[in-house]
Amino acid sequence: MLVSEMNHLSLLLHLIFFIVLNPSVLSTSQDQFVYSGFTGVNLTLDGVATVTPNGLLELTNGTTLLKGHAFHPTPFHFGETSNGTVPSFSVSYVFAIYCAVPVICGHGMAFLVAASNNFSNTMPTQYLGLTNDHNNGKATNHFFAVELDTSQNDEFKDINNNHVGIDINGLNSVNSSKAGYYDDSDGNLHNLTLTSYKMMQVWVEYNRDSTHIDVTLAPLYMAKPIKPILSTTYNLSRVLTDMVYVGFSASTGTIISQQYVLGWSFGVNRPAPTIDITKLPKLPRQGPKPRSKVLEIVLPIGTAAFVIFVGAIVVLFVRRRLRYTELRENWEVEFGPHRFSYKDLVHATKGFKSENLLGAGGFGRVYKGVLQVSKLEIAVKRISHDSKQGMKEFVAEVVSIGRLQHRNLVKLHGYCRRKGELILVYEYMSNGSLDKYLYDQEKKPTLTWSQRFQIIKGIASGLLYLHEDWEKVVLHRDIKPSNVLLDDEFNGRLGDFGLARLYEHVTCGRKPIDRTAQGNHLVLVDWVLDCWRQGFLVDAVDTRLQGAYNADEACLALKLGLLSSHPFINLRPNMREVMQYLDGNMPPPELNPGHMSFHMLCLMQNKGFDPETI
Repeated sequence: MLVSEMNHLSLLLHLIFFIVLNPSVLSTSQDQFVYSGFTGVNLTLDGVATVTPNGLLELTNGTTLLKGHAFHPTPFHFGETSNGTVPSFSVSYVFAIYCAVPVICGHGMAFLVAASNNFSNTMPTQYLGLTNDHNNGKATNHFFAVELDTSQNDEFKDINNNHVGIDINGLNSVNSSKAGYYDDSDGNLHNLTLTSYKMMQVWVEYNRDSTHIDVTLAPLYMAKPIKPILSTTYNLSRVLTDMVYVGFSASTGTIISQQYVLGWSFGVNRPAPTIDITKLPKLPRQGPKPRSKVLEIVLPIGTAAFVIFVGAIVVLFVRRRLRYTELRENWEVEFGPHRFSYKDLVHATKGFKSENLLGAGGFGRVYKGVLQVSKLEIAVKRISHDSKQGMKEFVAEVVSIGRLQHRNLVKLHGYCRRKGELILVYEYMSNGSLDKYLYDQEKKPTLTWSQRFQIIKGIASGLLYLHEDWEKVVLHRDIKPSNVLLDDEFNGRLGDFGLARLYEHVTCGRKPIDRTAQGNHLVLVDWVLDCWRQGFLVDAVDTRLQGAYNADEACLALKLGLLSSHPFINLRPNMREVMQYLDGNMPPPELNPGHMSFHMLCLMQNKGFDPETI
């Protein structure tokens, strides 16, 4: 009996030592937690995410083009079930999102369950810090997320700029719904604005047996609605691994936004514990300060002073009104969110001063500007227009094009109209237009071949999106170096798409023509054809590269240029074929002296071929 008791005591001591010396056992056996505020909580944070002194989890701090992540410090062991499936789990959290201009907001946030808490290789903006432009949607990502998306991206087929989505390994949601909740009393759907900077609560529940996922949203202080806003069926056992991390991810774009989490709870094989909303931290004050009592007293006195000086004020008001006058018609009401006030654009460009001038040409002048409220950098183009050109239809086209979302297209934010003038507001490109790097070598460095080929591929990708991948077909009709803009990393972004009809077609569709020293005109297509016909196609490559380029890529680009200039439309490659050539997914196009295309291209040279016809 004594020996048996000693053995039991020994086993107990070994168990105690094992637990003490292996704290991971305690963390992996944990099956729930609840945080009503985050003061003193040991979260795993990265990027711009931080816990404020009063206990707010601040995922982003208003800085543009950045991301932030916050994870529970220890993982959960999901592989201990008898049949190897992911167990049931539930989560609840309270959040708030602030945007300086709620209707034009940055990007949102997401709750996620993932195999890893390392998201360092992800991107901000529309990727929400969850993926990048190479791995979006890949099964190796191993994450499940619920996104609160405040920006519409056609790239991911978003339904609007205020929705909730269920994401599996990528940003193309398996199911999504506009933000809101169902009233228990009448069953009606009530819309919610995610960017209202009001506290709201989210419940996410996964049932292991039915593989059913429910997402419910409601204002704070409201009981959880019976009917969820979003439901779907998906077996997460095919997505998640044995060990998982739970947390949040958020990102910002070019417009200021801030995402906060105030409380959070999580449970495995049980409901998430109740968050004590009476202990939640307070949100910081944003926007203009409320009017003080002193102002309420001073205002009547100021009004009396205004009456005294009314004559002078009227004169100043009239002069100011004339300065900022706009052309505004009744039909433009439907395009309201896309119309900028002329006053805001004047302030943004400092009165269209010459030091803000980015460029000028037959189309007008382009100025750099910064919007006062959002601090968004913009490019403002002033164009003279004829009011007989169907301005209503043209503005409708501008607004439609403003919904395009592609990394190789310059974003068109909106427009403004004055008498005889149309003003277009674009995303600002810091490195200017491509023609400055090709023709203005005194002021700009020579682009490397790698940069040039990447620009070619990028513009081809943007054209493929315009021709085939968007909901409408957009024909650019004015592809030239001055319409190719370069971003911070020298990626090519196509601008002025769909706007060619505004200009005279003595400028649209013509291939570059150079004047030689003898006063003759050298047609670029003729010169490349000469180099090709003589067997020295690489002689057409820019000599400023000094041989530092990939000859195969250069020859491919030149051949595609010749084929795209073919006089017979049916022999030109479409943009999907061009991208397949550039990406190496198709063998290089057949182009040799015995090929039919060769003979037809030779007919183009010195045979009365008109470059305007291509």
